[in-house]
Amino acid sequence: MPAGAADPSSNGRAPHEGERSVGQLFAAATADLSALVHDEIALAKAEIRADVKRGVSGGVFIAVAGVLALAAIPMVSIAIAFAFHWMGVPLGWSFLLSAVLHLILAAVVGFVAVRFFKRIQKPERTIEGVQKTAEVLKNARPRPATQEEIDRGLGRIP
Repeated sequence: MPAGAADPSSNGRAPHEGERSVGQLFAAATADLSALVHDEIALAKAEIRADVKRGVSGGVFIAVAGVLALAAIPMVSIAIAFAFHWMGVPLGWSFLLSAVLHLILAAVVGFVAVRFFKRIQKPERTIEGVQKTAEVLKNARPRPATQEEIDRGLGRIP
């Protein structure tokens, strides 16, 4: 910039006491927006943490159902089938009844797991907060400068 040339960002006047520059206002707005985003993330983490615990519980029940279905079939099925056979049921039907009993047990444990998964909720407060923030930011428009402010900025009015 040549010597004596005015700074193009300067409006030729010194800020009054208590006024903040555009840079200070922008920095404050950026800091506020950053704090808002951090708060929204913290809220999302808190809500999701509870749902993750429910999901883990449901996963544990599914694992238990799987272990029961796999480990019990070879060990208990034969014993149950022979117990049915001892009561007079033909051997083939005895093995079929044993398998049906194990499938019913696995279905009950699976049903309990599904109930845990159905209790998982979406983070309602986070979604609501983000929607409000987006609405505020969408509707935030800079107000146009008045003619007096333009004239003051250009130095036409002292």
